[in-house]
Amino acid sequence: MQIYLGVGNDFSEDRLRFAAQIGADGVNGMPTPTPAEKDNGHYDLQTLKELRTRVESYGIKLYSIRLLPWEWTFKWMLGLPGRDEQIENFQKHIRNMGAAGIPILTYNMHTMRFYRTSREAPARAGSRATAFDFNIVKDYGPMTAESSKVDISLIPEEHRRPVSDEQLWDNLAYFLKAVVPVAEESGVRLALHPDDPPIPQIGQVCRIMRSPEAFRRATEIVDSDANGIHFCQGCFTEMGVDLVKEITYFGSRNKIVAVDFRNILGEVNDFREAWPDEGQGDMAATLKAYKDTGFDGPFCPDHIIRMDGDTPWGHRYWSYAVGHMRGLEAGIDLVK
Repeated sequence: MQIYLGVGNDFSEDRLRFAAQIGADGVNGMPTPTPAEKDNGHYDLQTLKELRTRVESYGIKLYSIRLLPWEWTFKWMLGLPGRDEQIENFQKHIRNMGAAGIPILTYNMHTMRFYRTSREAPARAGSRATAFDFNIVKDYGPMTAESSKVDISLIPEEHRRPVSDEQLWDNLAYFLKAVVPVAEESGVRLALHPDDPPIPQIGQVCRIMRSPEAFRRATEIVDSDANGIHFCQGCFTEMGVDLVKEITYFGSRNKIVAVDFRNILGEVNDFREAWPDEGQGDMAATLKAYKDTGFDGPFCPDHIIRMDGDTPWGHRYWSYAVGHMRGLEAGIDLVK
């Protein structure tokens, strides 16, 4: 079981050394672009090479780049003028990742990147978790500051309007047909992450990656091992699906590229993040399902539960989460 931690944009000595010390095999994240990269709209090859070398100096791997800055992607996601330039830059980034030896790029269709309505939901024994309540967002207007977690001033006024499912499907198909062949050539696997929360819309902007059927459709747009899924177990639990069934379906077809191994309590319109052993997903059964399909990619515990005395990043929680995953793996291996 390859376990990795998400370090955000902070590939600091503290986080990398910590990941190595607690037995994680690697990390992922979204590095802070240089001023030149901000202008160019993609990471340079030298940046990625140096980042990989730095991570590997701690005896761990750089598994993936997790997301690109929203400013580099929103035009192709929304089908706005300038999308072809953003797609060309995305292609350059993929080629640079391949040349730097970084094998996975996680991306999503979170056009407005709205995730949670609370970061302080009560959890076990006074710990705190993120949560979502649809009643808070149900009346939000299209592309307003409250319905977005991005700088909507970058979107021209005439384009701040409702966005339909089919508009987004058209945009995703246009994007995949352009970038998947480049990923194949570069030896990089694209991992599409679900919308989180996977509800039909927020602020009249639809969210298409909200069901297993959506992932079947997306992976069939371009049939390639480079066109895969970041299987966020928390999101699929929010969808209310049979996790083992979906892991088996996508895993047996080599469509799962990476896994977020996390748990929740509730349902898609009203849920909170949970400790992995208290949530409603059967973590042992799902881990066994991944193993049974032959999946050998990386797993991330993902989404901290905030503990008393912990750091903002969550050192205490990550120690617990990695230990929990190692224990599950050992137990499953013992009963084979």
